[in-house]
Amino acid sequence: MNPGSLDALIDALKCLPGVGPKSAQRMAYHLLQRDRKGAQKLGESLLNALTALRPCARCNTFTEAEVCERCLSPKRDATSLCVVETPVDMNMMEQTQAFNGLYYVLMGRISPLDGQGPTQLGLDKLLKRVDDGVVQEVILATNYTNEGEATAHYLSELLKARGIKVSRIARGIPVGGELEYVDAGTLAQALRERRGIEG
Repeated sequence: MNPGSLDALIDALKCLPGVGPKSAQRMAYHLLQRDRKGAQKLGESLLNALTALRPCARCNTFTEAEVCERCLSPKRDATSLCVVETPVDMNMMEQTQAFNGLYYVLMGRISPLDGQGPTQLGLDKLLKRVDDGVVQEVILATNYTNEGEATAHYLSELLKARGIKVSRIARGIPVGGELEYVDAGTLAQALRERRGIEG
């Protein structure tokens, strides 16, 4: 039988995505046996992040200030707003260096099975942002899962009713992908979303 504090640590580690009981137990023993300094640093960093970080008043991502640096940047195109599900999705969009507008992070998606509806997403904050008179286009960059699609559909209806131009990121064949290795669903979607060639 484990000491109560060890069981509590194992139980706490199980909250991480993809970490089950066995993985949590391995992590706990590793930290205690081989990397106590790392465990100390992890604990302090986690506590510091929980204390220092809060949602940005404009885009809803994590920040230490009232408004994040990205939202305050005069170099960003404030007329274009990209809506994503998570801060990780926003970071992926930034890595493309193909978008210079601003973001809004939903911190979730519509998922009735998880008890997550439009009310839980706090869409009033997004609508207030869109109604500022500056935003001209909203790009929906939610994931292409059932929940992401439902979220994009709900948002597009909501935003179109306000007279806002709404677009959705495309999907299809990945760059460098070969047709024989692409699944049928992706290939079918690429055909449906095909574009004409100019020039």
